Amino acid sequence: MKKYWLPLGWLPLGLLLALSFPDAARQVDAQSLQVRVDRWLEVREATGTVTYQQGQNSRNARVGTRLQAVGETIRTGQGANAVLAVDTGIGFVNVSENTTLRVQSLEATNSGGRITQLQVLGGQARLQVRRLTNPDSRLEIQTPAGVSGVRGTDFGVSVQPDGKTGVVTLEGGVVASAQGQSVAVNAGFQSLVIPGEPPSPPVPLRDDPGLDLRQLTAEPNRTARIAGQVDPVNLVQIENEPLVLDRQGNFDVTVPLPANRSIEAVVTTPLGKQQVYQLLIP
Repeated sequence: MKKYWLPLGWLPLGLLLALSFPDAARQVDAQSLQVRVDRWLEVREATGTVTYQQGQNSRNARVGTRLQAVGETIRTGQGANAVLAVDTGIGFVNVSENTTLRVQSLEATNSGGRITQLQVLGGQARLQVRRLTNPDSRLEIQTPAGVSGVRGTDFGVSVQPDGKTGVVTLEGGVVASAQGQSVAVNAGFQSLVIPGEPPSPPVPLRDDPGLDLRQLTAEPNRTARIAGQVDPVNLVQIENEPLVLDRQGNFDVTVPLPANRSIEAVVTTPLGKQQVYQLLIP
């Protein structure tokens, strides 16, 4: 997987991640400081089916496509990915397959700061950004579990269909906040954030796409039952369908049995490491 310096976006609606630098906790009255200025995210790479949507209109995203307004969205299809650059040149966002990323806000302050707020509604994104030097600048990602804000780091997020969010920090430091509580997710650690709950205590980073199969059997009516466990911050797809995991990373599903009795499972970590498994049903 190519490595880019990515701009941080914000996680679904409940988790706040803020880089753990001394000034990261500084509060900014964004409403009073915002000024009009041209802001954008630009597609630098697009592989496979990548769709740009503005309101009800959508088209294929190409290199050079810019997201400039609230609500503009990038969606990646199966096997696709996109790399977005932030206009300020602070880094990149690497958007993995089957991911939806939306602009929440692109603003500027009268002190020269830049406020970049994104939503990851599902899927996986890795953000690599250099340290923000203006104390009024913010880079945030919102997910169904919370909001993430950083001032410079290398970290990834994964969002399951029910909003569970994995937060992993490779370099720098992030603060994950939800339900009025915050935890520091420093370099080499990861946390799981479940909608409606505070972030889980950080544990050492694993970045392991391993799959522990517990059951793999043919069932009546030409179906197959597959049960297993992965790291709970990871994403799992079976035959291109994303699964909901429990808080321990367990799943148990029944899917149609193909004629060749082979089923594909894909495990993806929040940093984008991916492992494909071909499951042969006895």
